[in-house]
Amino acid sequence: AVERSTAFDSITLPPLSMLIDSAIAHNAMLKFFEHSIDAKKSSLSAESKSWTKSFGIQADVRYGSFNNFSTNTAEGQSPSLIATSTNQTNFGVGAYVKLPLSDFVNRKNYIQLAKAEVHQAESMAEVQRDEIRQIVIKQYNELVLKISLLQIKAKNLETSRINLVMAEKEFQNGIIPIGTYSSISQTAGNTEITFQEAMSEFKTAYMILEEIVGFKFNINIQ
Repeated sequence: AVERSTAFDSITLPPLSMLIDSAIAHNAMLKFFEHSIDAKKSSLSAESKSWTKSFGIQADVRYGSFNNFSTNTAEGQSPSLIATSTNQTNFGVGAYVKLPLSDFVNRKNYIQLAKAEVHQAESMAEVQRDEIRQIVIKQYNELVLKISLLQIKAKNLETSRINLVMAEKEFQNGIIPIGTYSSISQTAGNTEITFQEAMSEFKTAYMILEEIVGFKFNINIQ
């Protein structure tokens, strides 16, 4: 019996700061927001570089037979047209600029919108971090309360059990009447019930906190 009370008195929890950091790293919704930030930053980068699509270099290569015409004029003779055919390769290289007016006007708006979306996603992520901190702090304090109540109930249970053992002996020896023994026995039963309720609430509180922070505390209490 004494060992049970000692076990409850020795319950320890990880530091609150560690629990908060773990919960932030473990939270699925926060991971979603962080991925969203990365995606929006990529969109912003792409939009900032979109102007390069309006400039380029175009090369052209042609191979084939080309007909060339020339005029031969000799003194005292009528001009004559001479046609020749040759196989040759022609190369052509040039730069171009293609800038639609609507893109030029709206590009600044597109970039501002992309920046706003990044800021919005970052703000949502920070709000989620704040909510996680509050949830962990609240559940941590709830668990600390349940531990304190469990320790009190455990001590009451030990006292009640000792009183019941003494009452049984005194009743068997005819020192106390049946009514007194029944009252002590009923008190012991009620104390057992309240202890089990406190134990259940304690287990629920620490299991919820474990789920929030994403790791086990290794508290082994039967």
